[in-house]
Amino acid sequence: MRRLKALLAFALALGIAAPAAAADLSPVGTWQTTTGESRYAVSLCGDGTQLCAKLTWLRADARTPANLAMLNTMVVHEARSTDANKWRGTVRYEGQTVSGSLTLLGKNRMTLSGCKLIACQKVDFVRL
Repeated sequence: MRRLKALLAFALALGIAAPAAAADLSPVGTWQTTTGESRYAVSLCGDGTQLCAKLTWLRADARTPANLAMLNTMVVHEARSTDANKWRGTVRYEGQTVSGSLTLLGKNRMTLSGCKLIACQKVDFVRL
């Protein structure tokens, strides 16, 4: 009976701690696309609760004129939290500004999705 109570107490503690741990996740840091072609610095901006991302590095084969024009510029602007580990804001991509969302999938994984009219694109990232 003691063992059962101990297991129940442990399970309850895990259930309480899991949401708190998820809420503590932060996308602030350096991220790279899973394809390895570009890196971004994600930081707090605006009122300190919003997110911004700057393109900071391009692999040699990704150094096109369009990409080089975006290097060292903000590509995500003042994204606001919409839910736990989710933000929405504007994203600059290939000279266009579109509505986008950033979702933190875990401590070291996130995804960025953006759409203009019916054309949508998704990019996956890993933390460096």
